[in-house]
Amino acid sequence: MTIPRASAIVGAGTMGPGMAAVLARSGSQVKLNDISAEVLDRAKAGTELAAQVLDRVGAPSQPGGSVSFEVDFPTAVSGADLVLEAVPEKIELKREVFANLEEHCAATAILATNTSGIPISEIAKGLRHPQRVIGMHWSNPPHLIPMIEVVPGEHTGDDVRAKVVAIIEAFGYEAVVEKEVPGFVENRILYAILRECLSLVERGIITEADMDTCVKWGIGYKLSVIGPMRLLDMAGLDIYESVASYLNPDLSDSAEVPQFIRERTASKRLGMKTLGGIYEYTEEQVRERRAEIASGLIAVRKVLSGL
Repeated sequence: MTIPRASAIVGAGTMGPGMAAVLARSGSQVKLNDISAEVLDRAKAGTELAAQVLDRVGAPSQPGGSVSFEVDFPTAVSGADLVLEAVPEKIELKREVFANLEEHCAATAILATNTSGIPISEIAKGLRHPQRVIGMHWSNPPHLIPMIEVVPGEHTGDDVRAKVVAIIEAFGYEAVVEKEVPGFVENRILYAILRECLSLVERGIITEADMDTCVKWGIGYKLSVIGPMRLLDMAGLDIYESVASYLNPDLSDSAEVPQFIRERTASKRLGMKTLGGIYEYTEEQVRERRAEIASGLIAVRKVLSGL
């Protein structure tokens, strides 16, 4: 299997529109489903915006693709060769969705979840055919970050894993195959970085703004071009061994959510969506920042795609 002729995405919130745009651009006929007609209405604009972004990055395209919006679950998923679940991160909700997928999907359909960390084997527990359930974790925004984590569960068939990798590669993304681990690889690395960043800010070692500058240019700049394993080779394993021997014991190993975060969430300071979190924002500033970030990601993707 390369690009599925027909696809379905269950959940039209944050990730659904971008995933739909990518699949449609690759030639798949996509049905985007949600229980809320209001969410589906918003998803139409989100899908169109994602399609425009794909134009800007020059993503490859194939004819025959489309996106339709369907509130009826059986209508959306019946006939799909690939179904992507993208509902909120609640295991009971996901299990309910997959139980319904078994009832309404063809026996040959691949059933994938976009969970960002719930074990695939737990989602598939109790299903009659867990061998066709697999993790297919897209990064946000899914139409801009061309890498997907492929996470087989305990019972996922090797043929299903191979087909999903082939689908991802067919629409020009990188497939990263992993074993099951809480949070998967990308989020584990991200949260390890965030834990140390928050610890240093909490201790007064560095300000929030200087932390952003330090990570953007000191770490992010390099890691966007060379991954951590090759970076070790470039720097020298002997150098890492020497530095790690005294630095690792001093790094944060806290298993708790930092008080820095708890205080803000308790005060309903949640970030851009509440116009205040670590920084303060006006509505205009939020729009400007989001546009700047999108433009930056587009520019970086163009450069990295050529390396």
